[in-house]
Amino acid sequence: MAKPQYWLIKSEPSVYPFAQLQREGRTAWTGVRSFEARNNLRAMKPGDLCLYYHSNEDKAVVGVATVLSEPGPDATAPGEDWASVDVGPVVALGSPVTLATVKATAALKDFPLVTRSRLSVTPVPTEHFKLILKLGKTALPKTPARSAG
Repeated sequence: MAKPQYWLIKSEPSVYPFAQLQREGRTAWTGVRSFEARNNLRAMKPGDLCLYYHSNEDKAVVGVATVLSEPGPDATAPGEDWASVDVGPVVALGSPVTLATVKATAALKDFPLVTRSRLSVTPVPTEHFKLILKLGKTALPKTPARSAG
């Protein structure tokens, strides 16, 4: 199996919080209306891991999700050229990693929340992904939860 890529995905907690993803077990990641973010969605593969960021209200990375499906059309925009993937929960961070913490951490000066703050889906370098997990006092389960259907 190919080595997973890492991503940052954002949702407002009042719209779709990580806890809801944990309860439901799976959701289509829809509603992305930026061409660059859409292209990032199209680059995702099943098994890739995503840092789940609560934007606006909490401003913190709160969990890790996994990509469950190949990219496809966004059902919320029929006939338009937008993309979607299904994601599922892996683990909640033991301690949320706030935007303030990210900005105060020198090793994260190039992290997408700092450099591409408006983009809702961005790739994350492996070293940044691992550092966010460390700051969040979180270890990935041996086998991340992945659903086949």
